[in-house]
Amino acid sequence: MPEYVIPAPPQAVLPIKGSDAVFPVRRIFCVGRNYAEHAIEMGSDPTREPPFYFTKPADAVVTGGADMPYPPASKELHHEMELVVAIGVGGANIPVADALKHVWGYCCGLDMTRRDLQNAAKKTGRPWDMGKGFDQSAPMGLLVPAAGVDASKGKIELTVNGKVVQTSDLSKLIWSIPEVIANLSELVTLAPGDLIMTGTPEGVAAVQKGDVLEGFVEGVGTIKTKIV
Repeated sequence: MPEYVIPAPPQAVLPIKGSDAVFPVRRIFCVGRNYAEHAIEMGSDPTREPPFYFTKPADAVVTGGADMPYPPASKELHHEMELVVAIGVGGANIPVADALKHVWGYCCGLDMTRRDLQNAAKKTGRPWDMGKGFDQSAPMGLLVPAAGVDASKGKIELTVNGKVVQTSDLSKLIWSIPEVIANLSELVTLAPGDLIMTGTPEGVAAVQKGDVLEGFVEGVGTIKTKIV
């Protein structure tokens, strides 16, 4: 083993429902505008857009229902409730028909977004990294094994302080989970430990310090965090 010149960073992990084992997180890929109504509310035409992706660092993950600090340099922090796919078997150029064989499990996730920074970047054609990939920007719930989960359908919902703000169904994904995995694997070689955040439904909006976010995906689980 090599000797590190600085302490090695800790491995980001997801807890697994009903197990003391954990899932190591390698990379986080996020699909943009994958529900038609959300694409429309963000000013896009969902009938003409192929899937596109952005990323978050692995250590953006917040687990265990821990609080999420309101990030610096922003006055417009938005929630985006999503289904997260955990890759257990890697590969490149994966056929759609084989894509689900590469899935280890699923969990609920929040793609928290500094919308003001993202919008400013869009106007100048700059990357979204600081709007999307900031510290603790990816709260996630317990990971559940894929066996027995039908992620092609099921209610997805988020409440803020008990009020429903986002609600839809996984069947409304523009690009299905197998299609996303197949498409993404044409752009990068997927590896065990990769996560894919599959897109958010309509209803994204700003949150404030003190707000409690609670979401669920039918058949998968729940997520909860408080903005502090």
